[in-house]
Amino acid sequence: MGANVGGGNKFVSDINVTPFVDVMLVLLIIFMVATPMMSQGLDVDLPQTKQVEVLPTDADHMVLTVRNDGKIYLDEYAVDNMEDLEGYLQRLVKEKNKTLFLQADKAVPYGTVVEVMGHIKAVGIEKLGIIAEKPEDAAPAGSNRSQGRRSR
Repeated sequence: MGANVGGGNKFVSDINVTPFVDVMLVLLIIFMVATPMMSQGLDVDLPQTKQVEVLPTDADHMVLTVRNDGKIYLDEYAVDNMEDLEGYLQRLVKEKNKTLFLQADKAVPYGTVVEVMGHIKAVGIEKLGIIAEKPEDAAPAGSNRSQGRRSR
C-alpha cells in the first residue's frame, strides 16, 4: 500500500516572492534616505537675504555654480573655461522652458559674477534666478537654513 506523492506529471510553478519583496523594500528605503542628500549639490557659502522663495523641484531648471576657488559648475558638471560655458549655455537656450539659477559663493569677487552674468546674457538666456539663503536669525525656530531664489 503506497502513497501517491507528487501527483504524477504535474509541474510546480509557484514562485516564492517573499525574498524579492524584502529586497525591493530595502532598496526603496535606501533611495528614500539617499534622495534628499543628492539634491544638496555643491558646497557653496551663499549670500543671505531676508526675502527668498523656495527653489522649484522640477527638472525645468539648471543651476550654474561659481565656487570661492573660481571653479564653475553647471549642474555638478565642471566647466573648464568661459568659452566652454557659453557652449553649454547655448544648448540651454534651445530648450526654451528651462530656467537658469545662478549661485555664487559670497567670497567670489563681484567682477567674476558680473563676467559670468555677461556670458549668460550673451547667449540670450532670459530666465535667470539668483540663489540666496535666509539668515539663520530669520529662519523659524528648529528649522535649518532654507535655500531660495531671487528672480531678476
